[in-house]
Amino acid sequence: MQAPGTRLSYFVEGMDCASCVARVEKMVGTLPGTGEVRTSFARQTLSLALDEAQTSRAALEKNLRSLGYGPTLLPQPGAPVAASDSSHTEHAHQTRQHADHVHGPADRGKPWYRTGQGQLVVGTGVLLALAWVLGLTVPQWAGWGFTAAALIGVWPLAKKAWASLRLGDPFSINLLVTLAAVGAVAIGEAAEGAVVVFLFAVGELLEGVAAGRARAGIESLAALTPKTALLVEPGAVREVPAADLQVGQTVQVGPGARVPADGTITAGHSSLDDSPVTGESVPVGKGPGDHVYAGSINTDGLLTVRVDRAAADNTIARIVHLVEEAEGSKAPTARFIDRFSRAYTPGVVAAAALTAALPPLLLGQPWFPWLYKGIALLLIGCPCALVLSVPAAITSGISAGTRRGLLIKGGAALEAIGSVRTIAFDKTGTLTQGRPQVTDLVPADPHDDPQELLRLAAAVETGSSHPLAQAITAEAQTRGLSVPAASEVRALPGQGVAAQVGGRAVQVTSPTFAAAQGPLSTEQQRLISTLEAEGRTVVVVLDGGHPRGLIALRDEPREDARDALAGLRRLGVRPLMLTGDNTRTGQAVAADLGLDVQAGLLPEDKLHVIEELRVQGGVAMVGDGINDAPALARADVGIAMGSGTDVALETADAALLRGQVRGVAELVQLSRDTLANVRQNVAFALGLKALFLVTTLLGYTNLWMAVLADTGATALVTANALRLLRWRPRSE
Repeated sequence: MQAPGTRLSYFVEGMDCASCVARVEKMVGTLPGTGEVRTSFARQTLSLALDEAQTSRAALEKNLRSLGYGPTLLPQPGAPVAASDSSHTEHAHQTRQHADHVHGPADRGKPWYRTGQGQLVVGTGVLLALAWVLGLTVPQWAGWGFTAAALIGVWPLAKKAWASLRLGDPFSINLLVTLAAVGAVAIGEAAEGAVVVFLFAVGELLEGVAAGRARAGIESLAALTPKTALLVEPGAVREVPAADLQVGQTVQVGPGARVPADGTITAGHSSLDDSPVTGESVPVGKGPGDHVYAGSINTDGLLTVRVDRAAADNTIARIVHLVEEAEGSKAPTARFIDRFSRAYTPGVVAAAALTAALPPLLLGQPWFPWLYKGIALLLIGCPCALVLSVPAAITSGISAGTRRGLLIKGGAALEAIGSVRTIAFDKTGTLTQGRPQVTDLVPADPHDDPQELLRLAAAVETGSSHPLAQAITAEAQTRGLSVPAASEVRALPGQGVAAQVGGRAVQVTSPTFAAAQGPLSTEQQRLISTLEAEGRTVVVVLDGGHPRGLIALRDEPREDARDALAGLRRLGVRPLMLTGDNTRTGQAVAADLGLDVQAGLLPEDKLHVIEELRVQGGVAMVGDGINDAPALARADVGIAMGSGTDVALETADAALLRGQVRGVAELVQLSRDTLANVRQNVAFALGLKALFLVTTLLGYTNLWMAVLADTGATALVTANALRLLRWRPRSE
């Protein structure tokens, strides 16, 4: 026996609807020794910590089966498969599926009619058809045929209802349908009772279809990682399973192949399609030193890649895991619907009982019509569509966002993003590129070649790790300049760098230090002041102690920043920049982008600003996920920039995997569209129930029409939620 508190994970066949999840959670919660219960109707999984000294694993599985679900234990990562287990072959198969992030061995790959719910639909449909044929051929036996069809068809539901009753859930949906079907038979309406059972089974099947469609996008994402890789070994290249790759090994990726693991390019240049991770379909040119993601498509060149992450920890695996975990964070609306349904179902039973009993008992009305209306109310009151309305839309919204590189960690975050009134942005690495670029080359002599000024500066800065130095050398490489060799390179702390270039003493230094070496011209001083007022950093190149010219650098705004901020304003959201940079630099960048700014902020200052903004309404914080972690956590919604980095995926409530600012506006729009979908679903569910409630009490609705109303509402809610899977920003 395993130690108390063992963590177990099950695939639960048949647990593919929101009401199923609630039923399982309620049952597991009543068992002693259970804790940390997590369920997912999209993955059909149950995860919990189980103290087997209080409740045995066998008892847990027996209770699940009594509710009508088939539990299959999933192996824990790294756990060996016991060869003595009589089902070791199946467990080995499950282990491979677990490694591939494909959950649910019992139902995956089966057509709908071979699943448990599908077989119930086929079985009840066949019984109903046989009873109908019997009614045509031997009319006197028609009643018995429909009675048999109703009772045989309702038997699986009755067993589930009894199990729910025994395990502490007396008012389950299965109980409502069982009472209605048995009641119909008792009052001589067996044909309608049989139709009720069949239509209910169809409605339950539709919920499973909805869940399957919602999770298909995530499973297709996981399936993009190739199963094999070309491992580079001394003197040979051999094919190995991608799941066996180890950190530090080297793989070869040919043109047209998918990258088998997260890693860094060590040799070769190519364009890579990173859409599986970032949602950006435009290929990105990459070369030595650049990071690549498992599942990306190498479009042209031959690449050699060093493996940085094992298969179970690559970016796609982590995205899939985080999306799956997101379901554990229910939206406030979903939590309200859950609470409402717990009181709603007993209320339906009470209302149906009073409708059936009070008029005959108090007013002397005939029993049959009111019993009939009471049974119909049981069916109208089934909360299937209502319970499904929120999680179906939220799951579809999260899946749609993931396809576009918008990783949202749960329904609570998705709902909150759409209601924020202010979005605060960090500057460096969020609104800007995060790295300085050369913007101006100004020779002291207007007749001099600016390229020569850049060549001298690049010669001095070559090999330096300072961001300004790297920007200067990168600009020289971009322009294809031949950079001369430098000698006697030495750093001037707080001032710059000096070296000998072609026998001349060359320095790249700050304007203040340059002015101390010799006076700068009035024009140069004026130009330095102008450039610095625009948020640029200016360095002076000295040649033999005399100013050779000025080089201005700035961390430029991202290309899409202006359009993204304009999109937020159109949505009625106020953008604001919070930065630790000095006021002059912050105001210069903010002026370019046309937004308000608070500059010179320490991390604790940002927290105070976020608190003040929260008082005025919902606030989101967008940052790089490292220095801004406290502010990201304090905001109503934290949104991390980044292309699949650990911090971007784990720090905030949402992450923009493309690293584009426009993703913020897309998040707001997706949230609002999802909430609109939820409101439509709730209106469909409650509206149809209200309509059929009135028609039933007036005597216009029969039993099969009542259950058809519930099934129809389920179909409408399902179809409406699945529309979100095709969601695209309005700008496209």
